[in-house]
Amino acid sequence: MKNSKLIKVSYYPGCSLDSSGREYGESTEAVARDLEVELGELPDWNCCGATSGHATNERLDVLLSARNLWIAEKAGRDLVVPCAACFQRLKTAEKKLLEGPEKEEIPIGYQGKIRIKHLADFLWEDVGPKKIREKVRKPLPGLKPVCYYGCLTVRPPRVTGARDPEDPKVMDNILKILGAQVMNWSYKTDCCGGSLVLARPDIVRRLVGKLLENAEEAGANCVVTACPLCQANLDGQQDEIARESGKKPKLPIFYFTELMGLAFQNPDTKGWWKRHLTDPRKFLKEKGLI
Repeated sequence: MKNSKLIKVSYYPGCSLDSSGREYGESTEAVARDLEVELGELPDWNCCGATSGHATNERLDVLLSARNLWIAEKAGRDLVVPCAACFQRLKTAEKKLLEGPEKEEIPIGYQGKIRIKHLADFLWEDVGPKKIREKVRKPLPGLKPVCYYGCLTVRPPRVTGARDPEDPKVMDNILKILGAQVMNWSYKTDCCGGSLVLARPDIVRRLVGKLLENAEEAGANCVVTACPLCQANLDGQQDEIARESGKKPKLPIFYFTELMGLAFQNPDTKGWWKRHLTDPRKFLKEKGLI
């Protein structure tokens, strides 16, 4: 007998969730199973063009995402996207295909019959707080996170459809249900430098250093994000920042899905922590969470 509670959606993992953001991909799939969500990975999906596609060839950038949207619309299910950059490129392409000159110039046939949702919004709005709360087996009272949304999940709001682009709250709400003491701060959507880590790592270190410093000033003992590039920058720049400033940040950087898995007591969590460059295991042990 089929499970009538199962929520079925299409799923676009993007490139990072099988590589640099593998723990994000694995925790997303684990949490989806716990919440009775069927993630139907798009067949034969292609790269969305992030982060450089739109800066080098605008038409190609739209075509890359348009093909994925066409596949998703054929599947007939709403499309869930964990990666902030992928979400932004897909939403931008949708806007152009439905309202811009690309509507006539690119013969993809996408009609906008599906919703494109970032994973955090989908879990909060479609799965719902009641279902999330029911799955919590071990609350996270020792965690004092700040939620870092970065640039791409909410801006520009005319593309993303974000309700609170200056003060997003979805991850905050989810973390509160998990029992964490979410700290307020004013840097939720400040830039981490993005892909400048390759061309101008000095700029990235300055921006990341500012974020980490202000997170600590807000009383946080960890940072939670939903973007593979943001996580990589905040997680991977801490040693370099320490060498330059003499002050070593010691903030673990988590994907929000990892902490959901932890609170759900999902057995797969032990495989995620070792992939972090700023190892969170000592911190989690001190809090009695592993």
